[in-house]
Amino acid sequence: MAAPRKIDVVLDSVRRLLRIGATANLLNLLQKQHPADVAQLFGELHDRERTAVFNLLVERHGRLAMEAVSEMGPELAASLMAGRSAEEIARLLAEIPSDDAAALIDYLPKELATSVLEMMGQRASADVENLLEYDEQTAGRIMNPHVFALQEDLTAGEAIAALQGLREVEMVFYLYVVDARRHLVGVVSLRRLLLVSPETPLKRIMTTDLISARVDMDQEEVARQVASYNLLAIPVVDQENKLVGIITVDDVIDVIKDEATEDIYRLAGVSSDEHVFTPPVVSLRKRLPWLVINLATAFLASGVVAIFSGTISAWVALAVFMPIVAGMGGNAATQTLTVIVRGIALGELTWSNSRHALVKELLVGVGNGLATGLVAAVVAWLMIGSPSLGVILALAMVMNLFVAGAAGTLIPLGLRALKIDPALASTVIITTFTDCCGFASFLGLAALFLRYAHKAG
Repeated sequence: MAAPRKIDVVLDSVRRLLRIGATANLLNLLQKQHPADVAQLFGELHDRERTAVFNLLVERHGRLAMEAVSEMGPELAASLMAGRSAEEIARLLAEIPSDDAAALIDYLPKELATSVLEMMGQRASADVENLLEYDEQTAGRIMNPHVFALQEDLTAGEAIAALQGLREVEMVFYLYVVDARRHLVGVVSLRRLLLVSPETPLKRIMTTDLISARVDMDQEEVARQVASYNLLAIPVVDQENKLVGIITVDDVIDVIKDEATEDIYRLAGVSSDEHVFTPPVVSLRKRLPWLVINLATAFLASGVVAIFSGTISAWVALAVFMPIVAGMGGNAATQTLTVIVRGIALGELTWSNSRHALVKELLVGVGNGLATGLVAAVVAWLMIGSPSLGVILALAMVMNLFVAGAAGTLIPLGLRALKIDPALASTVIITTFTDCCGFASFLGLAALFLRYAHKAG
């Protein structure tokens, strides 16, 4: 039997202490947890339990409460804060970095968010407002504006002295060098800075060929840059190449996680802001529209079947194997779609190399169709005793898996060209394709066979 997770043990203890009202013991337990673990606890507690634990932390250990909140999704975090006064929220937000505060404020009701910004200190409020001016899911929105930078005319010794006097800035992975107008001109590693003599000018040891992100760069592209170049942080510059912020690898990990979650949800027709404990009515409202669309497309497939109703009446055994052809096509298309959408998201797949991807998926589709079609043909022959039906089933599966490979590749690429998220709309379209083509190929081949068999007879 597998050992229980540490978080499950803590979760049981939190619930037990809440139930008996042992707030002192509960606070002591929570203070021993990492903020990320407290955030996970918030995610697994029921609404009433979550509110009670959060209220206790706010009252006794506000910093831990807000550090945990900053580790959560902004929607859930905002729901915990929404019932508080603007003055209290402003005070609590002072405990977390401005980029996390901006993300949380963006999910508060508009009037409350405005009041919170008015209540915050002048500098903190200005930082948050500046971040909120950038479009969502851009480098400007997720960056931390407090970035340590050195003037290019400093020496190594002066740079070290400045570094030793740091207060309340983002973690220093790299030392960015700017000119008098704060244009980003280079970067110096901490190792290089410590190895040269104190009199060495930064201009002599800085690297001018550096990677940066513009404030309007999509956050997915930022994540790709950090991953591709193995960076711990990336500087953010404005249109004039002035250094305005920094994005560290922990922010990038959050972006990757959020984008991956969003793609998975959208492939299933689920809203990306839905979570495990979303109220049933809200989940119903978010999911129903996609199910209605699926219902409409299902009628298209049933229309194809209706066209061949005479063929089915003449050969009733066809009805037994129809779901196999459509189901195998849908599964194969989902496999292709997953690979293609992920390739697009990672920047691996573009129009320039899409022909190679298409040929590969068509070959995989035909190969899978031949392999699974052969097995299905043998099973159909043994079940029904008709080798002809087995051959028809095998041919139909080859055709439908070929269509699945083509549709799973071309449809997301086409949607991307039309500026539509391929993860959002591909599944419905591709399912329609594979169902309709699967039924048409299987029943069409059967109709041809019956026609020629009748003439031969």
